[in-house]
Amino acid sequence: MTIVEKQQHLLEELSFFQDWQERYEYVIALGRKLAPLPDSARNPDHLIRGCQSQVWLDAALRDGKIEFFADSDSLITKGMIALFIEVLNQQSPDDILTCDMSFIEQTGLKEHLAPTRANALSLMATQMKQRALEFSTQSTNHD
Repeated sequence: MTIVEKQQHLLEELSFFQDWQERYEYVIALGRKLAPLPDSARNPDHLIRGCQSQVWLDAALRDGKIEFFADSDSLITKGMIALFIEVLNQQSPDDILTCDMSFIEQTGLKEHLAPTRANALSLMATQMKQRALEFSTQSTNHD
């Protein structure tokens, strides 16, 4: 699936829920499904700065696709990063760099989160694009 298709699928999934409590539970459930983050990745280099909660993000490039790994000390924040992983995982660096991340606005989450948590969504998106840029630059330098 393309990033746009994954975004659309996620928005459709969220639309099934009638109230925000159910949507929060869905987001938290996504976070619980994340693969465990190795302790070695829980270091300052992988910490997303500016988030109220601690959020670690790691990534690896395999066969031209990025695989993201993340964790947080907050269930809702872990779910929020899981939303991005759901959409961006197993995509090429160039596809991630050029994708439109405004789908997160369409989820309605920002309006229902505390301002610091809503800001965390932007920081997560920025950090994931930054990792994609690093991988894109590495592959360009090796060609």
